[in-house]
Amino acid sequence: MTLDKVLVVEDELPIRKLISFNLSRSSFTVIETGEGTEALQLVEAERPGMVILDLMLPDMDGFEVCTRLRESYPHLPIIILSARGQDMDKIMGLELGADDYIVKPFNPLELVARVRTVLRRTAAASLAPEQKQYHLGPFLIDLKTQRIYKSGNLIKLTAREFQLMKLFFERRNEPLNRNELLDEIWGNNYFGDPKTVDVHIRRLREKIEDDPSNPEFLQTIWGFGYCLQEGGA
Repeated sequence: MTLDKVLVVEDELPIRKLISFNLSRSSFTVIETGEGTEALQLVEAERPGMVILDLMLPDMDGFEVCTRLRESYPHLPIIILSARGQDMDKIMGLELGADDYIVKPFNPLELVARVRTVLRRTAAASLAPEQKQYHLGPFLIDLKTQRIYKSGNLIKLTAREFQLMKLFFERRNEPLNRNELLDEIWGNNYFGDPKTVDVHIRRLREKIEDDPSNPEFLQTIWGFGYCLQEGGA
């Protein structure tokens, strides 16, 4: 995938052109579409480094597009850009694997800044060191292949989820609060909703815990934050 190539999926032409203009002016290569079906085809053909995705598309719900992209391209950064600003819409978008959620109307310069932030984190995650592994209980994290296994079984994680787990592995048994997690994973200049941390923790628990409602490893430290327990709870 080409990190400086961005796919803009937006059915309102004036908004799409506004986004494309500001991204192009910031040295990004932009491809565009107003339909979800074509967006899926363009990702396959063009291999963009980022997708900016509207939810209200004429042929396919944006949430469905996000789900399909995340299933096929787990490490592809996705920013949802939508007029649907309710908390439930934001939470659903993040739970489906979006890296960020921006509500319309938006500041084009802020959008470009958030694109750069997400891409910078993605690029940093891809620069894995020479083969190095961490073990914790039934888990194995391989930094070279960017994969995590539990009892020998591969756990499918998004790029953001992998970054979170890597941080928890590196600082195992150490409580981390939401602000620390935001700074480390989303960056000091993150403009989005802090609730994204809680959404990602919930998604991680669904993938790594036998009983997500009663986690053995990824513990909540009430009044503070979260901690990955080396020996379980």
